[in-house]
Amino acid sequence: MGRWALDVAFVWRAVLTLGLVLLYYCFSIGITFYNKWLTKSFHFPLFMTMLHLAVIFLFSALSRALVQCSSHRARVVLSWTDYLRRVAPTALATALDVGLSNWSFLYITVSLYTMTKSSAVLFILIFSLIFKLEELRAALVLVVLLIAGGLFMFTYKSTQFNMEGFALVLGASFIGGIRWTLTQILLQKADLGLQNPIDTMFHLQPLMFLGLFPLFAIFEGLHLSTSEKIFRFQDTGLLLRVLGSLFLGGILAFGLGFSEFLLVSRTSSLTLSIAGIFKVTATLNPRRGWAPTPTWSCCSGAASQRKGIMRRRRRRTLWPRDSSDQPG
Repeated sequence: MGRWALDVAFVWRAVLTLGLVLLYYCFSIGITFYNKWLTKSFHFPLFMTMLHLAVIFLFSALSRALVQCSSHRARVVLSWTDYLRRVAPTALATALDVGLSNWSFLYITVSLYTMTKSSAVLFILIFSLIFKLEELRAALVLVVLLIAGGLFMFTYKSTQFNMEGFALVLGASFIGGIRWTLTQILLQKADLGLQNPIDTMFHLQPLMFLGLFPLFAIFEGLHLSTSEKIFRFQDTGLLLRVLGSLFLGGILAFGLGFSEFLLVSRTSSLTLSIAGIFKVTATLNPRRGWAPTPTWSCCSGAASQRKGIMRRRRRRTLWPRDSSDQPG
């Protein structure tokens, strides 16, 4: 009877994990291609990101209000001291990561974006060493070299390589390393009470919006104010279609953020990272027209990156106590 109960519990956990991974796949792959499609006709990625942040905050606040009404328990609200001192760095890093990533869609393909963005694990390892969440070891150096070498081979002599877009994604990956390291530290602070994904997103979005606004004002403010698609519109139908498309993207962004935090909180960041590797494989499928026919250098680079990531994840599976569990 006890063995049967353990088997049922194991199957239930496996089914739950699979469901969470599939939920993450739907939103992650969906928003990647949706944003790429939208930026072909709407050339204001920073404004798009800011609107997404506003939609996420709106849905988070609505969800918190519904849960509070049903449970009759007050949701966590941080003090201004904790909010600015502990949440602000994470929010700013997250805003720059998302904003630069969406900005890069104006210049590069989804395939180059996906593989370059996967290098974020390299910067996560580096900042984990800086914040002393990791210990320097030979195996760690090997992983870093495999990922860095894979990134170089993948982008070397690429037929669709764009330096400006590549720099934006690489900058987003660098900031993403800071983002996930700070997120790990933030989630480990049990006294803050931000373990719930809805509460975390609710507190992050306002500072993310404010952090991204200066970039928007400098690079897109003037052009957007004179654009006929938003402020100087002449066709009401066109304006409604644009706003509807942006709002739909915000819903996808909310689902992505919720699924990421939910997957990490219910399983581990190891599961999220492995799921991300298979997401890269699905995204870079030339037979479906999602990516150009890969060259030998491209395939070697992709294989090297995946080998480095899998080596890192396998080590954490075999020796979980030797390293902290970082989102990848």
